Amino acid sequence: MNRLKTILTNVCRLILALTFIFSGYVKAIDPLGTQYKLQDYLEAVGLAGVLPDWATLGISVLLAALEFCLGIFVLFNIRRRATSRVMLAFMAVMTLISVWLAVWNPVKDCGCFGDAVKLTNTETLLKNLVLLACAAVIFTWPLRMVRFISESNQWIVINFTILYILLSSVYSLYKLPRFDFRPYHIGANIKQGMAIPKGAASPRFETTFLMRKDGKTKEFTLENYPDSTWEFVDSKTVQTAEGYTPPIHDFSIQEYQSGKDITRKVLDNKGYTFLLISPHLENADDTNFGDIDQLYEYAQEQGIPFYCLTASSEDAMQRWTDLTGAEYPFCITDETTLKTIIRSNPGLLLLKDGTVINKWSHNFLPKSSELTAPLQQSGIGQMPRDAVAEKIAKVFLWFVLPLLLLTFADRMWAWSKWIRRKQEKLKHDISTLTKEKNEKEDCSR
Repeated sequence: MNRLKTILTNVCRLILALTFIFSGYVKAIDPLGTQYKLQDYLEAVGLAGVLPDWATLGISVLLAALEFCLGIFVLFNIRRRATSRVMLAFMAVMTLISVWLAVWNPVKDCGCFGDAVKLTNTETLLKNLVLLACAAVIFTWPLRMVRFISESNQWIVINFTILYILLSSVYSLYKLPRFDFRPYHIGANIKQGMAIPKGAASPRFETTFLMRKDGKTKEFTLENYPDSTWEFVDSKTVQTAEGYTPPIHDFSIQEYQSGKDITRKVLDNKGYTFLLISPHLENADDTNFGDIDQLYEYAQEQGIPFYCLTASSEDAMQRWTDLTGAEYPFCITDETTLKTIIRSNPGLLLLKDGTVINKWSHNFLPKSSELTAPLQQSGIGQMPRDAVAEKIAKVFLWFVLPLLLLTFADRMWAWSKWIRRKQEKLKHDISTLTKEKNEKEDCSR
């Protein structure tokens, strides 16, 4: 029975560790995305705007760091009693929230795994119930978790993990998320992302009509719609089935000056297109507006379309123009779409034949030295090679490998210490036996 308890505890510990590490990491490398989701929750409970943006962003970074650290601490059995208590409390709160989501559906996607994995609210509840059970097991038998790092060296893992995950969030805020799980990632064709495959299920709707006759009111559908003797009162349409929703379903561009929809014009353009993305110009960072103006001049020289996509008001556009001297045309696009396209305000997108070729944060815009040749001959005009494997390798090199080396060194040190104790005990036993033998010999004389 004891062995079964030990196996169960360590299996639960592994499930919790892997889930929390993945969940915390994908949120930590996309702190703005986590912030947007937190703001959705605040809006759902009627607290939208109560916390300033810096506060919600700070909470997002700390929440992701907490999840990631808990996962690592459980995996390496760091402060196992305290960690198991915090893990159980965390999962109890998350489970209560998921019950609220499943029953009332205030937010469609819980955001548990950022944009990497989407779960329905029911799936989220089931997932949290499993994790809560696992947390209860390790809370009950924390000492049955196998230790990988000696207590004397645990401080190294604690500090290294906290430093790494916080720096990962800072890097993603300053540049862009290391991994992009959104539908506008580099290499994605926006037009194809908007397409609905043949045979895909379409959304279904049911319309009911409220009709009156002889002082009586009754509901009808299209199938049993009454004759003209009935007087129309009201109607309502309810979606009964969602059907297939394409990855990109809300992308549209409307020229601010003319009001024309130029979405097809942009996506069907054979060649390059620059899109400056700013959900809110009033909150945009204007530090590098000189580089943006220089890019626009380069685009003009090369005959490349250049648009600024925003959801801002006319006053905000005018203020930005007065501040930066912007001459590029402004277009209106949905705020949520713009936040999804790029995690930077402003950020720059380069399209070629409707495909995302490159993305830049406002802190890493192309410099003048890169704008001396046509785009087709320039490095910025070429799609970067698929670097997912390289990015994973860097994570391994900078985080996983040091922990593995520390674990190996710690176990070797613990093993050598155990060997020394055994050798000392053996020497002590031999010395004791020799002493006893000599005493017997002296007595026999």
